Formats: sequence, C-alpha cells, structure tokens
Amino acid sequence: MRMKLVKKYEQQVKDFLLVCQWLSDAKYATSHGGNLAYKVDEDVYLITPTRRYKNILVAEDLVFIDGKGNTLEGKRKPTGEMAMYLHFFRERPDIVSAIHCHPPYMNAFAILKGVNWLERPVFPEMIVEAGPVPIVPYGEPISQQLADNFLPYLKKYNTFMMENHGLVAISPSDIIRTMHIIDLLETASISILSALAVGEIKEIPREEVEKLDRTQTTRELPRIGAPGVNPSLASLYFQD
Repeated sequence: MRMKLVKKYEQQVKDFLLVCQWLSDAKYATSHGGNLAYKVDEDVYLITPTRRYKNILVAEDLVFIDGKGNTLEGKRKPTGEMAMYLHFFRERPDIVSAIHCHPPYMNAFAILKGVNWLERPVFPEMIVEAGPVPIVPYGEPISQQLADNFLPYLKKYNTFMMENHGLVAISPSDIIRTMHIIDLLETASISILSALAVGEIKEIPREEVEKLDRTQTTRELPRIGAPGVNPSLASLYFQD
C-alpha cells in the first residue's frame, strides 16, 4: 500500500485522537478502560489498541482493521472488544462511529436497581438526540457473549448501558458527534440523580413526545435506530 492509512485518513485520525483525550480528561475512560471504533471508508475501520491509556495515544498507536478483523495497518494489537465493534458495524451498516466508556454518573444506572431513568422521556434533548438507553444484560468483557447480548437491542437503539459495566454509543455521524451525545447523556444523568436525591421525577407525557418528531426533523437530526425500524420517537418510549 503506497499511502499509509494514517496519512490518507489524517483528519479522521486527528478527530479520533481528540476524542481519546476528551474521554480521558472527562474521566469517562480511566486506566485501560474504554475503546473506540470509526468507519473511515468501505471496509476500513480505525480502532483503539488494547491496554493503552487513552490520554497518551498517538497516531502510530492506532490500528486499522477490515470487517473481518484483519489488521490493515498498525503495530499494536487492537482492543479486545474488536468483536463487539465488528458486530455493531455488521448489524448496523448505517453507523459510522462507536464509543464505549464509563461516564461516572451514567454508570450509576448500570448498577442501580429499579427504574432505568435513562430509558424514560425526561429531557427533550435526550429524546431527539440520543433516544432511550436500554440495559443490555451483563456479559463477560471481551467475549462473544457480550457482543451477542446486544442483538435484541441493536436495531432499535443507538445508546446502550451494559449492565454492571458501562456505556456504548453508536451513531451514523462522525466520532466527535458521538462524543457530544455521550456528554449530553452524562449531564442529563447528573440532573436525574440530583432530582432522585430530593424527590420524584416528572416524565414528559406522550402527547408532547409525539411533537418531538417535528423537532428532530427541524434540527435535521438522524432518526434513532436503524433506518425504517422506529416509526416515531413515541414508539421508543411507550407501548401501544
């Protein structure tokens, strides 16, 4: 290959490293935790290496793989969660980027019994930009079982809380936009937990959620889930 992929996709590499630093600075990825994947071309994916701190990564540390997990470029071994990411891109060909991390306030819902308030209509921004965040049953990290546990949820949702583990966000947008969605959810989680500490939470009623389809269209935001799966935002939050 005449042109190195790290050079060919220079802007995507810069954005990828920016998000790695962002995750570390925000304390969403500590120690070796967290990983990212970014579809930069047809059958070309940029992915984080295993066992490397996100705040010290440089371009030469990154790995390019194909859809079968073969390394196209990079001297390091890709993240052990590679199978999970390839699962995502295979089942959701519409997505471009994916991030797994452990935001501390959101992660409270990964271990909290009772109502999962990240799955309820609480803030309009959460509804139109992120959608509900279902709890994916626990699976051993770096295992095929964990990847398979996503199957019942993958077509319908774009954000997922892995039980007793952490957050996954996938998106048809670039890696920076996906990171903004994570920031939005973490801020909402702070508000939700603060409200629970002093009282009860008010949900947005169905008739108001129905109006948010128009808001989503006006803001030119992508629909939640795989194309054509969810007829409306209300269908994600309410059982008919």
